[in-house]
Amino acid sequence: MGRITILRDFIRIIKDKASQSKAALLSDPKTLSLHLALLRATTHDPFTPPDPRHLAALLASGHTSRATVSTAIEILMDRLQTTRDAYVAIKCLITVHHIIKRGSFILQDQLSVYSSNGGRNYLKLSNFRDNTTLLTWELSYWVRWYALYLEYLLQTSRVLGFFLSSASSSVDKNEEEEKVSSLINSQLLKEINSLGNLIEQISRMPNSLHTNGNILVDEVLGMVNEDYLASTNEVSIRVSEFKERISCLSVFESVELGFALKRLEDCKERLSALGQMRNVLVETVWGSISEMKDEVGNDELYGEEGRLMTMESSKNKVSESSRYGERVLKPGDSVDFFSGRFSKLQY
Repeated sequence: MGRITILRDFIRIIKDKASQSKAALLSDPKTLSLHLALLRATTHDPFTPPDPRHLAALLASGHTSRATVSTAIEILMDRLQTTRDAYVAIKCLITVHHIIKRGSFILQDQLSVYSSNGGRNYLKLSNFRDNTTLLTWELSYWVRWYALYLEYLLQTSRVLGFFLSSASSSVDKNEEEEKVSSLINSQLLKEINSLGNLIEQISRMPNSLHTNGNILVDEVLGMVNEDYLASTNEVSIRVSEFKERISCLSVFESVELGFALKRLEDCKERLSALGQMRNVLVETVWGSISEMKDEVGNDELYGEEGRLMTMESSKNKVSESSRYGERVLKPGDSVDFFSGRFSKLQY
């Protein structure tokens, strides 16, 4: 067994040297250093995460031309799609995560565009398998889960209008609350549903025995935990906003909000079992989600007999409120803003 392990390690070193030699021969001289930095950040070495120096070189490309940035993303995605090695694949995904969190706007933008360019999802690794050892087999679960997680992270970032947990997208909480208060209900529901998808994917994290304590998995966990804290903070802001609007929600909006909050609450136990980050802030957010779900369920979703309000009753309400005569403002009428923080204005 020891000889086999030594042989595998030797083969990995040869593969890395061959990849770098090939890049030196075939790459454009203008992007050679960038190509080599990426190869050195995503080696076959099972015991080291991407070297910060090589990551820094890759991230520095985000401050050059858009053409250079596009080339950097293309090289990264090509390596991710062509490798059959679990260690290389997870290092490529870690590199993608670093771009989302620390990359320049151009680098993040090119990544976001490239991931769905031409109708192809370059983060789709649902068929990835590395059968070399039991460890690489279990690490393959992490590769498949992590790729899907990053896909959800990019999708959520598009919906929110900024890259979640990114250093370049950090805003003051008061500014964020003010922005959220200006959103219409449908957009606010879209955002909380998207955040729910992300948190739900975190709750589906693998829990395999042989990867416990693995340095690459620990690197992934550290970055995902930061995202988890950021996402729960964003959920908290939107739940607080919905508390202000609860009396203004339609039955359809109340039903959708109730389902979104129930889905979030279902994630809590799974996240606790996985040992995800627990602190006062996170526990407070989960408490507010539970309270809001109960409030929506009691006040909006159910009638006196405890049954879900019917579509017909809602249609009647819509029909009555749609009459032309009632849509004309008269003296003394009030106008409701999207957020309950604002008082009603009298005309």
